[in-house]
Amino acid sequence: MLIDKNSPLPIYHQIEEYIKDRIEKGELKPGNVLPSEREYSQLFQVSRMTIRQAINKLVNDGYLYRKKGSGTFVAEKKFEQALQGLTSFTEDMKARGLTPSSKLLHFEIIPASPQVAATLQVAENTPVYEMKRIRLADEIPMALETCYISANLVKGLTEEIVSHSIYRYIEEKLQLEIGEATQIIESSLANETETELLKIKKGSPILLIERCTFLTNGTPFEIVRSSYRADRYKFISHLKR
Repeated sequence: MLIDKNSPLPIYHQIEEYIKDRIEKGELKPGNVLPSEREYSQLFQVSRMTIRQAINKLVNDGYLYRKKGSGTFVAEKKFEQALQGLTSFTEDMKARGLTPSSKLLHFEIIPASPQVAATLQVAENTPVYEMKRIRLADEIPMALETCYISANLVKGLTEEIVSHSIYRYIEEKLQLEIGEATQIIESSLANETETELLKIKKGSPILLIERCTFLTNGTPFEIVRSSYRADRYKFISHLKR
């Protein structure tokens, strides 16, 4: 018996957990088509409406996705990032056993705009590095990133360095201590550039993240504006009262 109709847990929730368990165990793999509502209805001896309720929940939670006229499929697993602790993309991916990499699209020193200068607490037109990178995990594009770093503070950046971990260079080579950051997250839809570079469909959901990072002495040194694929990334926050 796959479900317990005498359980206080709703039947749709038990079915949802059954499908989720098969996904997490690898019995249902990313890209696999899910059995039809009729097949699940016969398997569990419940109505198709109950099956639909369970599947809708799994679609909303990102475990499944639908293709019109083709069926329901298992989605790629999303990468999780906790909102506690300040880590770099490279550190996040390595902690998950993935191989991080970057594709550098643009790198130059420019005069700071009024907005960038105000955030980095430097004079307008002060030199800053401007760089654009695609961040990848196991060669899969995860985020499109635009970064501004104070050139007078973080000296000696090169294309080779920014193609790897900037934080590692700052801490190990320059002996500067990174302290904290403020971060803003909002949702949006992918524009043409994001669609092309992140290899997603036009209008796909993305997470827009803007972060300002500070040294331990309170000096801001970095502004990062990133577009993360919402189908492959999620953020987790643990809250205490």
